[in-house]
Amino acid sequence: MDSTPETVAVVVVTYNSERLLPDLIASLPPGLEGVDWQLIVADNASKDDSVGAVRRLKPDAIVVEMGRNAGYAAGINAAVAKAGRFDAVLVLNPDVRLTPGCVRTLLKVLKTEGTGIAVPLLKDGDGELIHTMRREPSVRRVLGDALMGAVRAGRYPALGEMVTDESMYTAERVADWAEGSTVLISAECWNRIGAWDESFFLYSEETDFALRAKDAGLATRFTPEAQAVHLEGDSKVSPALWTLLTLNKVRLYGRRHNRALGAAFWAALVLREGSRAVLGKEPSKLATKALVKPSRLREAPGPDTVQRDAARVAGR
Repeated sequence: MDSTPETVAVVVVTYNSERLLPDLIASLPPGLEGVDWQLIVADNASKDDSVGAVRRLKPDAIVVEMGRNAGYAAGINAAVAKAGRFDAVLVLNPDVRLTPGCVRTLLKVLKTEGTGIAVPLLKDGDGELIHTMRREPSVRRVLGDALMGAVRAGRYPALGEMVTDESMYTAERVADWAEGSTVLISAECWNRIGAWDESFFLYSEETDFALRAKDAGLATRFTPEAQAVHLEGDSKVSPALWTLLTLNKVRLYGRRHNRALGAAFWAALVLREGSRAVLGKEPSKLATKALVKPSRLREAPGPDTVQRDAARVAGR
């Protein structure tokens, strides 16, 4: 029996992440105990000393300096391109902290027949469960979210995209996709599905990859036996990032469905964001304006559009 440890390419995309890196890198040795691993960091032109921090904290890490803010998918692809031979790719956000033995458990789950992606149970910085599992986007699920709210709708498979029934997080199960902060991808899945779609600058890239894997018969499998902490980003409070997230939902759904369904999905999102805008929610106000502007739906959003939206909110 071959007892050679499996090899994992640990991929992290940084953008002004200097303050987060010490705790992330400190969590890697216990989180990857019993596994051969190599850290590859793709830096999206950070203005802080993210690159220097990686080199000080993990001198044998490979650092790929992108030279621009190329986005999450582009960073992942560039990092994997610099990896040597691997049995799996572990994609991590800089604000993730692995718990001991996390990756070894995920590797076991990845061996389940028909599995291409394994994801752990995540908790936030306060120890609260994060609802990471997702169902495939649909018109009915957007309407359920609009009428009932994401948490309530998510208790019903037909009505919510986010899986919010906490009993669903107590046992191993298959999800359509999962949030992309902590994702282990088998080498087979990576090679069959191909690179992440770089046209999604941020948000929906993990949805696209997991749904393409699902189309190919490779499931995303969740296990509560592996755990990590995700401090989480600010898409829920930043109007500019929420707008980007919303527009990318429309773009992804439109690529996977016919024009009529795409129009219905767009209309459902206009209803959802518009109703919240009326209630005074700033992220939804900006998202609604973008949804009803044809030029915003045609463009491929990038860092310039995020900065432009942020400036509008700030009144500059």
